[in-house]
Amino acid sequence: MGDVVAKKVRAGDAATFIYLTAGDDGRDSLYWQTRERAALQSTRLVIGANSADSAAVRCSTTEVLDHFIRKCVIANTESYFLRLPDGKRNGGGFARHDYQSLRKLREKRVTAINAIDGSTGYRGWGDLIATTNALVGSESGTADIVVHASDPSIAANPHDHFDHRMAGLLVNDLRKKQKWNAQYYVGYALATRAANRSADQAREKTAIFLAYDREMMKVNKAWSAYGEHPAFYSECMLRTYARKARVSVSGVHP
Repeated sequence: MGDVVAKKVRAGDAATFIYLTAGDDGRDSLYWQTRERAALQSTRLVIGANSADSAAVRCSTTEVLDHFIRKCVIANTESYFLRLPDGKRNGGGFARHDYQSLRKLREKRVTAINAIDGSTGYRGWGDLIATTNALVGSESGTADIVVHASDPSIAANPHDHFDHRMAGLLVNDLRKKQKWNAQYYVGYALATRAANRSADQAREKTAIFLAYDREMMKVNKAWSAYGEHPAFYSECMLRTYARKARVSVSGVHP
């Protein structure tokens, strides 16, 4: 969804990025902290901030509904890092964090989930929904909000990471309370679809991705996402598939 969000930010829209998990892959803090910096590098690129200017990023800890969350501000964007444990592709979690995962939390197989840096914990799926709700509407009114997330539908978005699917389901659950618009995006299945980006769109999407990748490789060259799956990511740069979430008279539908 990078090229779509970039277009909106450059048009002057404010954007809030919420990273539910640390994306730690069961590894230590050096890996997931590098991923956070890499995500911010992509955001800098989108808004045109000088990557060498450390003052362009202002980070702090903010308290939201009794939870302490890492917050970083760059121009008209805010990024929140909840640092929940990576649930592994199948949603089973990793031993390093006692096999906690978003999938287990939503399915009530665990009653709570803790941030991997020990900063906070969430007492059930409802607590996580309430916190996310507060973050989305924290700095501005809720009118005209559009939430962008992974498509929760298995039919529309097969073979995706369960953390991605849980993010989409969380948005769908939120929309039962809030009348927000939503755009749902295809994830890992993207490479199987027909190319649909123009040359300019593909270049922009690739630049955003490479800003992230370069920051990862500064710490460890083996952490290049492109290097791990070059054919897959090359195909993804040529595609973005999204659909508007449906709303019926009786309620919200994915």
